[in-house]
Amino acid sequence: MGGAGWLRVAAAAGCAAVTCALATAMVARRVVAWRRWLRAMAVLRDVEESFATPTERLQRVVNSLAVEMFAGLASEDASKVRMLLTCVDSLPDGSEEGIYYAVDIGGTGFRFLKVQLGPGSTIINQKIERQPVKKELMEGTSEDFFNSIASTLKNFIEREGDEGRALGFTFSFPVRQFSITSGSLIRWTKEFSIEDAIGQDVAQCLNEALERNGLNLKVNALMNNTVGTLALGHYYDEDTIAAVIIGAGTNACYIERNEAITKCQCLLTNSGQTVVNVEWGSFRPPQIPLTPYDICFYNETTNYYDQGFEKMISGVYLGEIARLVFHKMAQESDVFGTDVDGLAIPFILSTPCLAAIREDDSLDLKEVGSILEEQLKIHNVPLKTRRLVQRVCDIITQRAARLAAAGIVAILQKLGRDGTLCGTTRVRSMTGVPKRSAIAIDGCLYKEYSVFREYLNEAVLEILGEEIAATVVLKVVEEGSGMGAALIAATYSSTRNNSI
Repeated sequence: MGGAGWLRVAAAAGCAAVTCALATAMVARRVVAWRRWLRAMAVLRDVEESFATPTERLQRVVNSLAVEMFAGLASEDASKVRMLLTCVDSLPDGSEEGIYYAVDIGGTGFRFLKVQLGPGSTIINQKIERQPVKKELMEGTSEDFFNSIASTLKNFIEREGDEGRALGFTFSFPVRQFSITSGSLIRWTKEFSIEDAIGQDVAQCLNEALERNGLNLKVNALMNNTVGTLALGHYYDEDTIAAVIIGAGTNACYIERNEAITKCQCLLTNSGQTVVNVEWGSFRPPQIPLTPYDICFYNETTNYYDQGFEKMISGVYLGEIARLVFHKMAQESDVFGTDVDGLAIPFILSTPCLAAIREDDSLDLKEVGSILEEQLKIHNVPLKTRRLVQRVCDIITQRAARLAAAGIVAILQKLGRDGTLCGTTRVRSMTGVPKRSAIAIDGCLYKEYSVFREYLNEAVLEILGEEIAATVVLKVVEEGSGMGAALIAATYSSTRNNSI
């Protein structure tokens, strides 16, 4: 072989060596990428296992919450749920008439309502004005907070031209009530931290602010959003026995027999029944593991030491839990690329975004990609990662909805309407004449997030079984917290003395 031939052989061998080296490098990169993807999948599997809520586990949650409810009615501070007596022993029955106002203070804003009632459960006219809560008011002083409410209400009434007959006040935070028109704030939730308001009579604080603003109007009925929702549900359907809020926060109330209440006897009337505010947000179901994401989350939020049930269910928190899972995946792998600084920002991902991710049914998950880009500043996310993101949102949604369903069934169990004998695990069956049980539900998570609603309804059916579930009606109530406040104000301003 001549010199030229040897050169060609050497060149060919060199090319082969380079090609082999490149191929080896590519395989190595793919192996590394695959290992990183497996680490992300390991995080997903861990989330799937720790967030799982099989029916048997949900039944144990039901039993635990029902036991806590019994204990909470026996004495103060004996339970994880406060079981606060609301002093509401009379609900609207459709006979109320006139013009009434309401102020509704919740987790995301103020609402001011004017309601005109006619005979026969007729709402002739209603006007609702919304105003977001400024951050400085959530962390400021009590006087500034209530002055802002009173000033806005005054402007609202002046535009409407009629002060009305009474004012209902929905204050959706834990309050120990002394009467239908007074109650002291126990503590703040939902990121509020107005320290000098704790222990104060919130109705009196609002009355003083109304007087300072020149309004000849006082609080005629104080309640939380669940009681308002119960009132509106009962206004249209007398079989309504309970109300649930699943929105920015979550809570429930129900109608209890006075003979089942041994604490605070001085607050009970001769009506025979009282509406009880469960305050189930502070329940910590021992059957549900507290995940690393929940633990991190508790350490990053105000009031982190409690509100366990609420932080697993409600709208303020679900998007943040998802963000923490994504942040863990980004630390363990490169599924989101390298530009992931946005994942380190607390509360950057809202629950409405989580809902939009889960409900994206396009083939390429375009909406998922848009949300990751616009909210988290993560660009060019591949389809398989978008699917991973959607699956995480589904897992978080499912746990939240199924736990809320367990809460609803716990109330039915407490009232003896779930087909069991005091929470035993025997097969549920109907005994005697079936009682129809209507549950009024308000809150954006249940009303606007269809996947959440479907998971909750499905879990209620699973726990109760078809026979008992057929007697339970979950009814969406629009503007229940505010409208209900006006209705209860009407009930207690009238001369009738009807009990529930």
